[in-house]
Amino acid sequence: MIKKLGIWLLVGAVTLGAINLALHFGQKYHDRLPYDIDKAFPVGRPFVPGEIYATTLAEIVDHELHSGFGWRPNDLFIWGPFLMADNNSDRQLGIIMAVRETCRVFKDHLTKISSNDYDTNLVIADTDFRNDALRWWLPSAETKYNDGIYHLRAYVSGLRAKPPSSRPLNQRNIELIRLFQAWSDLLGDAHANLYRSRKDNGDPVYPWDVDDYFYHAQGYAHVMYYMMQAVKQEYPNPLKVKPVLATLFDETIQPLGKAATMKPLIVLDGSPEGLLANHRRNLDAYITEARQKMYSIREELER
Repeated sequence: MIKKLGIWLLVGAVTLGAINLALHFGQKYHDRLPYDIDKAFPVGRPFVPGEIYATTLAEIVDHELHSGFGWRPNDLFIWGPFLMADNNSDRQLGIIMAVRETCRVFKDHLTKISSNDYDTNLVIADTDFRNDALRWWLPSAETKYNDGIYHLRAYVSGLRAKPPSSRPLNQRNIELIRLFQAWSDLLGDAHANLYRSRKDNGDPVYPWDVDDYFYHAQGYAHVMYYMMQAVKQEYPNPLKVKPVLATLFDETIQPLGKAATMKPLIVLDGSPEGLLANHRRNLDAYITEARQKMYSIREELER
């Protein structure tokens, strides 16, 4: 009896280890968006302002819905944000928050000046992406986010229509500052969570909470990494006039890319003097670097 119990325990341990390894390497593969902005919009190819921005944002959300295991936060308990496959769930919760802010600024500022009306497709997409990420029906998160993708692509089609039916990106520096303000605020939230030792209710941050903060912050970085590349192509003139801006863009994109793809097998929270790694602090180094570069970009845009 004891021998059989030992065998079953061994089988269980091996199975659990195999599941976690599969989830780990599956996540590493999933974290890289199969979308190359430079190939989709090569330098020198004419584009309508707003086309690259909207297309990239749609690709980011589409990848989360239609690759791997799809949208995780509203899944069953074992696959949702509470057990086993929670890392991608927490990452997707960070992604959708960054998508919401990125779409909001696009709708409110980058395509709108003063008393101009809002672009209809962007209004609908912005509303869609604000649906509860944990809702699984009436309507489900997937249903609304798919509709948001549809309206971003409808916006792009409207830019290409004759005559155009969508509002192009205005390419004004003053409006672009608002985007970097929104992104800086999100990275500030990530920094606070990566350093926090107590929750808002006063409870300590337990070891099983650490990876939640890690992957949520990583979701922010994922969106900004690809959207920074899109913005760089959408605003060629300011970068030509001020070469320092082009350098700052590259110096922001690099740490965001590192932050977006960090994938330790286990997220550890070692002490500063300890032998074990502290992955929250390691991730925060990239987050803080990107945030500081964004401050410099804002200063250059304000001059």
